[in-house]
Amino acid sequence: MTYSAHVDTFTRDNLPPPEAQPEFLFELPELKFPERLNCSWPLLDQHVAEGRGNRLCIQAPGLRWTYADLQERANRIANVLVNRLGVLPGNRVLLRAPNNPMMAACWFAVMKVGAVATATMPLLRAKELKHVIAKAQVTHALCDLRLAEELKLAAAESPGLKHILWFNDPGPEGLEAAMTREPASFSNVDTGRDDTCILAFTSGTTGQPKATMHFHRDVMASCVCWPPYVLRPNPDDIFIGTPPLAFTFGLGGLLLFPLAVGASTVLLEQLTPQTLVEAIVAYQTTVVFTAPTSYRAMAALAAPLRGSRLKKCVAAGEALPAATRALWKEATGIEIIDGIGATEMLHIFISADEKESRPGATGRAIPGYVACIMDDAGKPARPGEIGRLAVKGPTGCRYLDDERQAKYVQGGWNFTGDAYALDEDGYFHYHSRTDDMIISAGYNIAGPEIEDVLLRHPKVAECGVIGVPDDERGQVVKAIVVLKPGNAPGPETAKELQDFVKQSIAPYKYPRQVEFVASLPRTETGKLQRFRLREAAQGEAK
Repeated sequence: MTYSAHVDTFTRDNLPPPEAQPEFLFELPELKFPERLNCSWPLLDQHVAEGRGNRLCIQAPGLRWTYADLQERANRIANVLVNRLGVLPGNRVLLRAPNNPMMAACWFAVMKVGAVATATMPLLRAKELKHVIAKAQVTHALCDLRLAEELKLAAAESPGLKHILWFNDPGPEGLEAAMTREPASFSNVDTGRDDTCILAFTSGTTGQPKATMHFHRDVMASCVCWPPYVLRPNPDDIFIGTPPLAFTFGLGGLLLFPLAVGASTVLLEQLTPQTLVEAIVAYQTTVVFTAPTSYRAMAALAAPLRGSRLKKCVAAGEALPAATRALWKEATGIEIIDGIGATEMLHIFISADEKESRPGATGRAIPGYVACIMDDAGKPARPGEIGRLAVKGPTGCRYLDDERQAKYVQGGWNFTGDAYALDEDGYFHYHSRTDDMIISAGYNIAGPEIEDVLLRHPKVAECGVIGVPDDERGQVVKAIVVLKPGNAPGPETAKELQDFVKQSIAPYKYPRQVEFVASLPRTETGKLQRFRLREAAQGEAK
């Protein structure tokens, strides 16, 4: 066993056994971390210790924090956690807030005290929060006062949750008041590099969230693999984006990666495509993180961005359609940096920068990671053959006490659940989630390919493609379509879309069924929930 500072050993006790974990790779020199590592030091405290405390760190409406400001607040919260709430190293602390500076300060405070941050999406309700609290055996919580209602309901049925403090609370019992009574200095707990510091719950595209465990080492590995080799940020960059900090895509893109290089971040709540464009201009941001659906919606509003400082646009969270990439490039002149990551892997592991990007391809395995395509027999697939994406690197899947570990990790590889093909140049081409593959009359059909075609039609705003049962073909392709304003749904429009697909790709892939809806079900991070489309289709078939 490696060194651990955890007094509460719950996370270590519930790790998958070594034989069920993936093979980890630490070949890059940057991945040789010391045995004792607390990620708050290289990300925050070291900047202050080395004289960079006055650099801008976080912006929000009416607020500008330097690195020293963030450190002071994180230290005070850490003292509150230890001195008032009795938090011990290894305890799980629930974090609940929209993207705002206090959420960031609370996250760093949890790192400093050696506890385990269990961040939750703001839109989760009491029923979902109860699952998180029970699964993670959460004992403490820091929550934005505006999100108190659902947490109070969950806490009433969660006897293990003993302590809650509310922040962004002007009252005498809030976290801010408690902070004023604590010192501005704190000695970080000397955690081990393999101490769990994050319990990240999957965003639920399958309807069955799982808790993924990540160490202090994993947090820093995510900062030294993809960002310096693909994003290439510098200390003068200003980051902004939409993914919640409770989602690992948002935690990396809006907090870890900017702070790792001494840059700054803008944390805004409830951004829309319109307000995101406005904020990019107003805050003179240079790097944006958001989902492909947001880029598509922003393209029509993007004229002001051509004269802005924006230079890097990152998409992840779901597949980037080639049509969306082309639309954004036409609107802004900027090539999107695509990538695939996973909550289980913490962040992006396949990507390509602007110069190396190719339409329709996610990219290549980034430094520190290796990836391949496996066929149904568990052997490497031939170039161009669709199979299961498998990956290894310095991060990997460790589910908290979950039998699904055996499905995700096989033979040392992480199987992400994505169907990909690898070309002869080492580029990975996304086809679908493995459980979204449509098999119709013996043909394997990837729904996202059809979605990409439909998104090119001038009448289509959004769409989702699924397979539905059919007596003759086993399954047939069904498209669920949101039309742009001013376009009428009906048989004529459906036929127009069907013909458009037939003319664009192999005719057997065209949607034999077309349904028009007002909106599509998505997770809080913007991922299309195809399982809900399938559930709705099954309900109609009964």
